Amino acid sequence: MLPDHAGRGHAAYAAEFSSALADPARGTPSLVAGPNGKAAVRRYNVYRNNVTVSLVDALAAIYPAVRRITGETFFRAMARFHVRETPPSSPLLFEYGRAFPAFIERYEHAQAMPWLADTARVERAWLDAYHAADAEPLSPGALAGVPPERLADLAFTPHPATRIVRSRYAAATIFAANRTMDPVGRIEAAEAEDALVTRPDADVVVRRLPLGGAAFLTRLAEGEPLGAAVAAVQALHAGFDLPLNLAGMIEAGALTAIRIGEPS
Repeated sequence: MLPDHAGRGHAAYAAEFSSALADPARGTPSLVAGPNGKAAVRRYNVYRNNVTVSLVDALAAIYPAVRRITGETFFRAMARFHVRETPPSSPLLFEYGRAFPAFIERYEHAQAMPWLADTARVERAWLDAYHAADAEPLSPGALAGVPPERLADLAFTPHPATRIVRSRYAAATIFAANRTMDPVGRIEAAEAEDALVTRPDADVVVRRLPLGGAAFLTRLAEGEPLGAAVAAVQALHAGFDLPLNLAGMIEAGALTAIRIGEPS
């Protein structure tokens, strides 16, 4: 075990070594030296460039639809600015880039694509759903044995992979159209969409939610009883279709269990 002063020395070295990795405008840290005490500017710059390229590559792997939309050159330039602004906080590369959608939203050269940030949010939700814990989705017949008078008291457990992305734009459609190499047809990007992202089995599912579906599923995921959730959503959306929404969520595997709570 290192003595305390040695540990502090290593911590100081690590902090100074890493502090300039994402910022090419900063010089080589003074504590960094090459073999036999020689200057290490060139070696450090090579390492710094390799770190940046690795993080840009990680963003490219996480956000392939965004990369296809913008093109490789635009994407890598935008990603480099993000890397300089937001260094990683986890050794796991798939955890990197959570702040990228927010960065895109304020990135000057992406302002002509106001739907791009929400498309990135769908992509991030896709990756998080992919890495979420496994769970058995709720069976389509699970509600059959519930007495009709107790349906309003049902509480649902969301699948660990379930995510909701709400957008003022057609982010789910844009995402789906750009996750393949097929030609992209005309998309009405200004049409608002709410996306359900989950993974009932091996494959991640992304689907558009019907009217009121995002608010309804959010309430169910928070443990609100079915009756109260329906009443709240119907107050917001007069055309809310309960059978359509509930059946779609069960079919997608967004829920895993039910319990009957106290009568309301």
